[in-house]
Amino acid sequence: MRSAAALLLLPVALAAACSREPAPTAPAPVARVPIADLPSVDAARLLEQTRTLSSDEFQGRKPGTDGETRTVAYLEQQFKALGLQPGNTDGTYVQDVRLVGLTPSEQRPLTVSGGGKTTTFAWRDEVVAWSKHVAEQASLANSEMVFVGYGVTAPEFDWNDFKDVDVKGKTLVVLVNDPQVPSASDPSTLDDTAFGGRAMTYYGRWTYKYEEAARRGAAGVLIVHETGPAGYPFSVVQGNLGERLDLVTADKNMSRASVEGWLSLDAARRLMALAGQDLDALKAKALSRDFTPVPLGVTASMAISTKIRTMASKNVLARLEGSDPALKDEHVVYTAHWDHFGVGEPVDGDTIYNGALDNASGTAMVLEIARAFTQVTPKPKRSVLFLMVTAEEQGLLGSAYYAEYPIYPLEKTVAVINIDGINQWGRTKDLTVVGLGASQLDDYLREAATEQGRTLRPDPESEKGYYYRSDHFNFAKKGVPALYTDTGIEYVGKDASYGTQKRDEYTSRDYHSPSDEVKDDWDLTGAVEDARLLMAVGYRVANAATWPEWAPGNEFRAAREQMRK
Repeated sequence: MRSAAALLLLPVALAAACSREPAPTAPAPVARVPIADLPSVDAARLLEQTRTLSSDEFQGRKPGTDGETRTVAYLEQQFKALGLQPGNTDGTYVQDVRLVGLTPSEQRPLTVSGGGKTTTFAWRDEVVAWSKHVAEQASLANSEMVFVGYGVTAPEFDWNDFKDVDVKGKTLVVLVNDPQVPSASDPSTLDDTAFGGRAMTYYGRWTYKYEEAARRGAAGVLIVHETGPAGYPFSVVQGNLGERLDLVTADKNMSRASVEGWLSLDAARRLMALAGQDLDALKAKALSRDFTPVPLGVTASMAISTKIRTMASKNVLARLEGSDPALKDEHVVYTAHWDHFGVGEPVDGDTIYNGALDNASGTAMVLEIARAFTQVTPKPKRSVLFLMVTAEEQGLLGSAYYAEYPIYPLEKTVAVINIDGINQWGRTKDLTVVGLGASQLDDYLREAATEQGRTLRPDPESEKGYYYRSDHFNFAKKGVPALYTDTGIEYVGKDASYGTQKRDEYTSRDYHSPSDEVKDDWDLTGAVEDARLLMAVGYRVANAATWPEWAPGNEFRAAREQMRK
């Protein structure tokens, strides 16, 4: 959930889907079986499955470990118990996903030299770095350092931070997020015409920064961390020093920069002071389209050792075949990622990153929705695929693999509904939709929500770019309409600030921490309502006369149209 992800995304210009207000679309024909007539979702069973998957026995569900073996076996057992067909056409419930595990360690520290002075930066506390090269050694050797602002090349926004400067072989220092251009009429707000305004576009994601650096032949790239613009504290970045996974590629990732990483904000200030620069002044310059890269007059050196292992991880999938012979080859897909971070650095003496909310809970919800589908009458006309993917926390890798090598053709995949975390704090009057207005799937969701007396609301944290940080995105960029919801914020019987308070508490205390465990105060009544909404959407899409479409002007619409030619 909300993971630092999408390592393998295509270098395309993506506007902020999560920033759109609902766009008028023609109502999609639906099979209006009332939610009250659909099978129920059991809160106790949802909690039990979440507790099981996030128990210490499952060792944090990291791909390539005993935790994966236990998780995959559990999911297969659950699917078989429900009487669902194997999701793979080879007769199994799994799809093999070849991964490589890379564990970095410092061989020589980051040392920056210039003007007769040298400064060394502390591993982990000040600099977090790794190499994606599938090689035992990677290094920077007196690499010239250049500040490149936000590191963005976006022709559609008339923005180019690189101009004609050649950065091949150099080490780039780059700011996180999109250019935070203030509004001319109100400098306290952001300019909505520059990128997504408050809402992050893909150009703001850290994955894009590394991809652009690689395209330009940089030797290294270091992102300046700031908690607000990044959307998470530096402690989350420090988690990258454990084993990181990637898909196996033909060039062993040698086309990427030798060293990728982050600098703490204080470390970045020290670096700029050594270079005779002021970070705040450079940030101000970076807010202009006229910005040009700033050579820092210093060089970077460091060496990283990488421990390498390859593994076959698994997506787990099951299928409910459609009842209509003419439509059963078309699929509605529910996705959730089963993985988390496994066993890692101790926090308050706890080393198991249980990942209860993220995403044992979402996995359990898909299981409960699958259970409801096995009981629904009449059976859906189209087939429904329940896809539990691996390695989301490592960069949306399992969903990227499926989207590249689908078991069932994407041109016959009608829609994707992604569940990444559930509401554990009670009933809400609303439901958050990340990317609200992106497609006609919102029409289905809105109609179902109305039956529950609820409303839809756009993502209140669109500046954090959540649309690009979960598994639905790999389907969306291929053109498949994708629905991604999050917890509502208007809690029944609670103070208006309760939802935001609980969200902030989770982000600061539990996100990607061993403390992400089932809590005694969890109340899944709201999660049950959300599950029934999402079940209704998928069921109605599976029975509809027409497919849901992307909204006019959506950046993924062209891919869908091309796919269906």
